[in-house]
Amino acid sequence: MSPRFTSAYLALAGILFFLYPAVRPSGDDAAAMASQAWVTGHLAAMIGFILLGLGVLGLHQMLGDRLSLRAAVVTWVGAGLTLPYYGAEDFGLNVIATRSLASGDATLMELAEQFRYGPVAMSMFALGLALLGVGTVMAAVSVWRSGVLQRWSAVPLAAGFALFIPQFFAPYPMRIAHGALIMAGGLWLAWSCGVRERRERRTSSHS
Repeated sequence: MSPRFTSAYLALAGILFFLYPAVRPSGDDAAAMASQAWVTGHLAAMIGFILLGLGVLGLHQMLGDRLSLRAAVVTWVGAGLTLPYYGAEDFGLNVIATRSLASGDATLMELAEQFRYGPVAMSMFALGLALLGVGTVMAAVSVWRSGVLQRWSAVPLAAGFALFIPQFFAPYPMRIAHGALIMAGGLWLAWSCGVRERRERRTSSHS
């Protein structure tokens, strides 16, 4: 994977994680879940998780050390555990909420609560997000030690994913600010990868 693709994956992931809270309705009622904005926001996050995994894999190919490889593996496992919950949250709750509004049966929304707080679903979700935090922190440590990229360039992205679980309990403007942090982190790390690629191109053209 070229640094150009790695840069693109990280930049797009960051933007999508900002769009997730910015587009998603702030409420958790039937009207919010039945909206197209609910589907679009969660879909942005799901694509973001996939692109994040590709970006961290690209970082490993740039850095080449064991820690960055472990970071890629942990990030992929975290994304794999997180995505089923997001898929059900996105499409499943949308169907339930739409039917609830169409039929006027508010008790259907109890199904949404049963899914969201089911022990297996919640455990997979929490473990997946925790592993994403661990994986991005490991990637940031690898970047810091390597000297290949700017030392601080992976720190904001790692901070964003380390805070992914706590931000769910914050007021909604803070959730949007959290998305902005991840976007800034993804763009900074993408820019650092781009600088590295341009430096390598100049070196090869002079050799």
